[in-house]
Amino acid sequence: MDERDFLAHRFEEHRTHLKAVAYRMLGSLTEADDAVQEAWLRLSRSDAGAVANLGGWLTTVVGRVCLDMLRSRTSRREDPIDERLPDPVIAPASGTDPEQEALLADSVGLALLVVLESLSPAERLAFVLHDTFAVPFEDIAPIVGRSPEAARQLASRARRRVRGAAPVPERDR
Repeated sequence: MDERDFLAHRFEEHRTHLKAVAYRMLGSLTEADDAVQEAWLRLSRSDAGAVANLGGWLTTVVGRVCLDMLRSRTSRREDPIDERLPDPVIAPASGTDPEQEALLADSVGLALLVVLESLSPAERLAFVLHDTFAVPFEDIAPIVGRSPEAARQLASRARRRVRGAAPVPERDR
């Protein structure tokens, strides 16, 4: 097994987790696949031998890719024809697909994903990584480009919105 095959094997060990992170961030299976693929491309172009914690490194990369994708949604200023809902995770009709089962077990309900759509990209990333995957704020801070205290505040603000304590004011059209 050459070095590239070894790296691909190690990446595949983390694929399900990465796809779950990306899906929770983006609410779209196709965009989640795109984010995971982008993480693979970045890994294959980097010095993977210098990475001490591959799972953490890949989670950080996927988080940053998702953050960029979420920010680009708002910068395009496109008005959707109808309300955009997250893609449902559906089990295959025949047979058992372990990846789909793991994704389904890890996925949050559609209702939470709809609520997550109301959060800013940085709030969403801080909330998902900390509350769902127990990533410490010290690790989240460099991803969102803020201090650990600011990352903690982002997650706290997101929690209040998810609980309904601070409704998002409707934008003036």
